[in-house]
Amino acid sequence: MQKNILVIYYSQTGQLEDIVKNVAQPFENNKEEYNVTYYNIQLKEDFAFPWSSDVFFNTFPESYLQIPSEIHPPSENILNKKYDLIIFGYQVWYLTPSIPIISFLKSGYAENILKNTPVVTISATRNMWMLSQEKLKVYLKDMKAQLVGNIALVDRHDNYTSVLTILRWLTTGQKEKSGLLPAAGVSDEEIKGSVKYGEVIERHLKNNDLNNLQPDLINNGAVEIRPFLVRVEKVGNKIFTVWSNLIIKKKEKRPLLIKFFKVYLMAAIWVISPVVLVLHLLTTPIFWVKRQKQKKYLQGINLK
Repeated sequence: MQKNILVIYYSQTGQLEDIVKNVAQPFENNKEEYNVTYYNIQLKEDFAFPWSSDVFFNTFPESYLQIPSEIHPPSENILNKKYDLIIFGYQVWYLTPSIPIISFLKSGYAENILKNTPVVTISATRNMWMLSQEKLKVYLKDMKAQLVGNIALVDRHDNYTSVLTILRWLTTGQKEKSGLLPAAGVSDEEIKGSVKYGEVIERHLKNNDLNNLQPDLINNGAVEIRPFLVRVEKVGNKIFTVWSNLIIKKKEKRPLLIKFFKVYLMAAIWVISPVVLVLHLLTTPIFWVKRQKQKKYLQGINLK
C-alpha cells in the first residue's frame, strides 16, 4: 500500500519551494510506494514580492505577535486524507514563523491535518531561526502533531553581509551577486544538495524508524547552531515584545512608530549586535558548558 506524503509550505521568492521539492524528490522517485501531495498556503490578501520598504516594516507587529490573516482553505482531498508523513516548510519573519504559516496554524484546518501525524519541519532563513522553531514546536505539540525531524538551511555569510544581501533581495527582487555583495539566501549548492535530507527521511520512514530520524539528519548537516545568534535572538525577542505591543496599542501613532522602529532596528543590527558579540566572546569560558547543553537542545526536536 502506498504511503501518503503531504508537503506544506509558503514561499514568496521560490527558494523554500525549491528546497521542499528537493527534499520530497526521493519520494517522488518512487511512485509505487509513495503518493506525494503539495499544499501551498495562500493568503486571501497575499504579500507582494519584492516588498516595498514600508510594507516590509509594517508587517512587523502582526508578524511578531502572531496575528493571523485569512487563508484559502486546503482542498477537500487534503482535508479528508490521512498522511504517513508531513514535510512542513516555513519562513521566519521577525524571529517568528511567518504570517502565512501562523495563519494556517490558527485557521482550524491545521489541527485536522497535523494531528497524530509525523512532521518534519524545514526552514530557510537568513540565519536566526532557533527561537522561531521553539514557537512552532508549541503549536505542533498543542495540535498533537508528532515532530520527528527538523532541517534548518541558512545563509552562510557573516551576519552583516547577509543583512545587506537580504534587504537587497526583499526590496528589489535581486538575489544574484552584484558588486561586492554575494548572492543572497541559501546557496544554490545547498538547495540542490537538500535532496540528501529527503533520502535520509525516506530511509527512516521505510524502516518505520522515524523516532531516530533527527540524529541522522544532524549527522548529515541539517542543523547548525551558532550560540552567538541564539543570544541575539533572545535579546531581539525582548525588544520586539516591547515594540510590537507599543505599535499595536498606539494605533493612531502607528505610521510614526513604524518609522522609529525601522531606525531602531537598523541601529540594533549595526551597533547593539556587535556589543552583544563582544560580550558573548568574553563570557564564553564561563558559560561554555551551559551553551553546549543549549546547542544540543536546539539541534533536537523536543520541547522544554
